[in-house]
Amino acid sequence: MDYAAVIVLQVAYGVANLALIGLGLAIIFGMMRVINLAHGEFLMLGGYTVVVATNNGVNLWLAMLVLAPVVVGLIGVIVERVLIRFLYGRMIDTLLATWGLSLFLIGLVTTIFGPTTTTTVSPPVGALHIGAFFSSGYELFLIVITLVLFALVYAVMKFTKLGLLARGTMQRADMAAALGVSTSTIYMITFGLGSAVAGLAGALLAPITGVVPTIGAAYIAKAFITVISGGAAILAGTASAAALLGFINQVVTFITGPTVGEVALLVAAIILLRLLPTGITGRFFRRSL
Repeated sequence: MDYAAVIVLQVAYGVANLALIGLGLAIIFGMMRVINLAHGEFLMLGGYTVVVATNNGVNLWLAMLVLAPVVVGLIGVIVERVLIRFLYGRMIDTLLATWGLSLFLIGLVTTIFGPTTTTTVSPPVGALHIGAFFSSGYELFLIVITLVLFALVYAVMKFTKLGLLARGTMQRADMAAALGVSTSTIYMITFGLGSAVAGLAGALLAPITGVVPTIGAAYIAKAFITVISGGAAILAGTASAAALLGFINQVVTFITGPTVGEVALLVAAIILLRLLPTGITGRFFRRSL
């Protein structure tokens, strides 16, 4: 029984990990249709924010939960103002521009911190005793905070004026502009929100994964696979795709090993998109957020 509880916790962590990595991209790509290939580097910047802040005496919780999303969110706003806003509706151009941004951020961080910078941040939550077994208490914390983060984004999008304006602008920007909404401001805030969520995810994962300038490459493929498999609904799609793919990945990893687990995740996503070309929410949960 205790062993089963440890396995369930590991599967839940795998699901939460995918959901956490993909949520920021779901906001930017799912709502704005911007293919942000620099998404992984936004997570990387969140991790570096935590490392730099804690090395300078800032409390770890403050650095992870406040400083990282604020810093990366502001970087996202700057990127949107100086680069992305000129490319809306030009998907290929946006793809190339964010790819260039990704390379620029990797080069910049490598120049400042060196190519092999690693985090000195330890998980702030100790081991969890489950009967005769031990599991990571920090992984349980990540599961909980992922649920809280989804609930917060849902509340903002569903019950606030900002969420209403954002959803309306993404669906019919021309109609929103005709009603006096500053669509440019809404785009900027939405991109900044997606970037902030990515920064928070990178900060939360830093104590587990470590931080190096190229770590974004480990995030970006899983994030896109999760978001595209989920379909148009940013929250229901990301959550359902993360649940399905994370479950398959963790179960196969437990039986065979992490390499085959990653392959199983990719194969499952290919089969899913072959059967459901518009993603899970293209067939199910169509009216979900």
